[in-house]
Amino acid sequence: MKSDGHGDRVIELVLVVNRFGRGPENHFQIEDSTVSARHCEITLTSEGPVLRDCDSTNGTFINGHRVSEAKLSNGQTLRLGDVELLVESAEVTIAIPKIDLSRPMPPVVLADGSMLCPRHPSARATYQCPNCREVLCDACVHVLGRRGGTARKLCPLCSHECVRIGVEEKKVKKSFLSRLRRTVKLPFLSHSKSKKA
Repeated sequence: MKSDGHGDRVIELVLVVNRFGRGPENHFQIEDSTVSARHCEITLTSEGPVLRDCDSTNGTFINGHRVSEAKLSNGQTLRLGDVELLVESAEVTIAIPKIDLSRPMPPVVLADGSMLCPRHPSARATYQCPNCREVLCDACVHVLGRRGGTARKLCPLCSHECVRIGVEEKKVKKSFLSRLRRTVKLPFLSHSKSKKA
């Protein structure tokens, strides 16, 4: 802020909407009689800050030109009523904090070759994530149900799809006759069963 009486106050914008005005409900309250109760708002977007006037009485100006909505750039002078502000930086910096997840102890391998879940020592590990190599029990796996499809089992650490371990699923081959029974009624089969009975 460059106007006298505001002491070179620095305003640091927050993500999404920043409201400016004389009223206490604004994010940045500017106590000046030429500033409206709700004067304007600046929205931080991925392309940079965008200014929008909120039908203020004395108007919102960028470099001396009255605007209703405009994109802000470095070095521009913004005026709300008689209060001047200098745009020092229009770059949007988004910092995502790194969250360190505590990794559990390695799984215990039993004599039969199966493993115990590191998070639930009383449960056997039934899934493994091919991405992070973590072994998980049924309680650890996140289940994502899909309409019209099979549910996906996801790793709670990296969200990749897990594969089942330790259990071999045997596919039973169905005979031609059993497939045919499901699609076509075979009267000679039903007679032969009734004669045996």
